[in-house]
Amino acid sequence: MPAFDIGVVRDGGLTHVLDKGLGPRGWEDVLEVSGDYIDIVKLGWGTAYVTSDLRRKLDVLKEKPVVIGGTFFEVVYVRGKLDEYKQWLRDLGLSHVEISDGTIEIPRERKLELIADFARDFTVLSEVGSKDSEVVFAPYQWVEWLKEEKDAGAWKVITEAREGGTAGIFRKDGDMRTGLIDEIAHEIDFHDIVWEAPTKASQAWFIRHFGPEVNLGNIPPEEVIPLETLRLGLRGDTLKEVLLGGERAPAS
Repeated sequence: MPAFDIGVVRDGGLTHVLDKGLGPRGWEDVLEVSGDYIDIVKLGWGTAYVTSDLRRKLDVLKEKPVVIGGTFFEVVYVRGKLDEYKQWLRDLGLSHVEISDGTIEIPRERKLELIADFARDFTVLSEVGSKDSEVVFAPYQWVEWLKEEKDAGAWKVITEAREGGTAGIFRKDGDMRTGLIDEIAHEIDFHDIVWEAPTKASQAWFIRHFGPEVNLGNIPPEEVIPLETLRLGLRGDTLKEVLLGGERAPAS
C-alpha cells in the first residue's frame, strides 16, 4: 500500500477463486500478493484427483477454505462412492464441499437430500444451472431451486456460468442473462448467492449493479488483484459508481 490514504475501503463480498491446476509455488506467489482478497479456493472439476502431491498444495492453501469442484461430486455420485468421497475429504482436511448437477441429472429430491446429508459434516456450496449452453431454465425455476437448496442446508448457492461465461446465467455467445439475474436477486438474499463471473466485463457489471460487496465466483487467480480494483473503484469500469456515487444502472 502507498504511504498515503485515499480513503478507499469496502466491507464484505466473497471472492471465490477457480484453480485449474496451479502448483504449490505458484500459489505461494498468488497468496503473497493477493491472499488478503481471496475468500475461498475451488480446485476445478476433477483437477484435485489428478494433481501430484495434492497434500503439499493444500498445505500452502491451509489458511483458505478449499473446495473440490462440483463436477467431481457428480462423478462420485454416478460411481456410487459418496461415503468414500466424504472420507477422502476428511483425510485431506477439507471442511467445504460443492454439490452440483450441472452435467448429470440428479433427481430434485435426491439432490436436496444430499445437500442436507453433507451439511451435517461439511460447509456446503450448492450450484444451480446446467453446463450445457443449450439448456435454458425459466427464471422461476432458478429461484425455486436456489431457495430449496439454501433451505436444505447450503451455506451459499452458486449460479452456474462455467469458467468461460458461456452457460447458466450467460448465453452461449457470452452475453449475460440480465433479466434472469435481476429476478434471482429480487427473490433471494444478496448474501446467500455467489455469482460465477469469470470475465472482467461480467465482474464489472455485477459491481456496478449490486455494489462492491457482491459475492463473485470462478475468478482466475491472476484476476484477483484486478477484481479488487474493480470492487474499490480503482478502475475506469467502476470508478463512477463506487467512488463518485454515480447511480447504478438498472439490473435488466
